[in-house]
Amino acid sequence: MTLKYTQLFRGDLVRLTSFQIDDAHEMVHWYEDADFLRKLDTDLAFPRTLQELQEKDQLQCRSPHGIQFGIRTLESNELIGFVALHGIEWNNQTGMLAIGIGDPQYRHKGYGTDALRLILRYAFHELNLNRVGLDVIQYNESAIRAYEKVGFIIEGRIRSAVLRDGNSYDRIFMGILRDEWEGTTA
Repeated sequence: MTLKYTQLFRGDLVRLTSFQIDDAHEMVHWYEDADFLRKLDTDLAFPRTLQELQEKDQLQCRSPHGIQFGIRTLESNELIGFVALHGIEWNNQTGMLAIGIGDPQYRHKGYGTDALRLILRYAFHELNLNRVGLDVIQYNESAIRAYEKVGFIIEGRIRSAVLRDGNSYDRIFMGILRDEWEGTTA
């Protein structure tokens, strides 16, 4: 038998890896970047300490309902971000996705899209999920374009769910099914 994906964690630009204790030194800078924090999550933006990021639970990032990977460049092996599947419901074969490119010099250059392709392949072919969903803030237009590029479709929105700088923004929900993803990768 020949397996189709012998490079399960390697894409064209990045590879997915586990986190190492030294990675926290790089990650602490991400959590000082307001743009990163305010596009990553709808929660309060606040810096994290090196000690918080070095905790075993933060670095291991595996649970019965989720897994997180570091995103490293193939060229220099530099840690540039993370991608995670969380909220996995095994009985329903569904999970939620989160991604962040923490190092600003690697944003808008295809690294996130490459990581998305890898994590979807992992979700559908290794974890045997049937659906992956996510939510994104309306003003994160580059993320929305990247999600659409790999096959996600907008499924709905919660209007005025995020308040930032005196303005309200929609929270957009997107999803992709295994057969839709397989149709884009054929």
